[in-house]
Amino acid sequence: MASARVLVHVRRAGAGRAAAFGQSVTGAFCPPHADEAPVSCGLQRGRFLISDVPFPGSAATVLKRPPFCPAKLGGDTPGGRGGQPGVAAAVAVLLEATCGHVLLTRRAATLRHFPNVWVPPGGHLEPGEELVAAGLRELAEETGLRLEPGTFSWRLLGLWESLFPPSLSWGPPRCHHIVTYLGLRSAEPRQQLQARLCPSPCEVSAVAWLEPRVLEAIAATEDGTEGPGPGSEPEPGLGSGSGPGSFPGELPATVGITELSAGGLRSSRIPTGILLRRAPARGPDLERVSTGTKFALGRRRGGWAGGGGDQLQGG
Repeated sequence: MASARVLVHVRRAGAGRAAAFGQSVTGAFCPPHADEAPVSCGLQRGRFLISDVPFPGSAATVLKRPPFCPAKLGGDTPGGRGGQPGVAAAVAVLLEATCGHVLLTRRAATLRHFPNVWVPPGGHLEPGEELVAAGLRELAEETGLRLEPGTFSWRLLGLWESLFPPSLSWGPPRCHHIVTYLGLRSAEPRQQLQARLCPSPCEVSAVAWLEPRVLEAIAATEDGTEGPGPGSEPEPGLGSGSGPGSFPGELPATVGITELSAGGLRSSRIPTGILLRRAPARGPDLERVSTGTKFALGRRRGGWAGGGGDQLQGG
């Protein structure tokens, strides 16, 4: 990840300011009891601007935080990694093959933030980059996949407020991001994309192409809601439903993944229940899908509109 960062600014009722580390960005646009707000966002003069009204080059979307967001519950927390102030802009991409399978990566165990957690490829937005270009760069750096112009379409899924640690029970926040989730639909089949995978061992320990019914089940296991206890693994094959903790018909007992090892890539399988775990409220973190990824998968279910994607250009 690059050391240079693009910082988040907020504008509400005509007044603009840099987002403060440890203060909830989502909270600037919604009442204290809520965790979601409609916003407009885009790049403007080297900043990632989030506004309550549209502005030139902006796109309308949703900004959301988890109900246990430390910036919501803990108020102002000074500091940040390396003493850097502010909230950084990041991008993550849900890459979908022609068959509807979506690529997720398991973060390396050696990473300081969210180790062993399943997420889409992503990272910091670099100065001068457009959002889609940043997502394509991160996809290439983490997985080796390079998508050529004209081979994919894209759309804006939403904005997610992410802090680490994600819960105050794990300590005060050390980093604070607004993650722009982008959906990328490739014109290539999964097998063709899989053949080009060359994951970076510094950032990735495994990759998986997940089928639609598993993706729907993951999106249904909302963190911070009523359901099985912290870290529990729901049993595959639960009945259909749309609420938290209910899943779309029969699920496979295991899912196939590709793991990185000293000898290269090897095929393996993990219990589907690992991907359906909820974030633990306390104690050590678990291998699971990140809360922000669940949000993005839920937004992805809205379907694809025609055309090449939303316009999020710099100004």
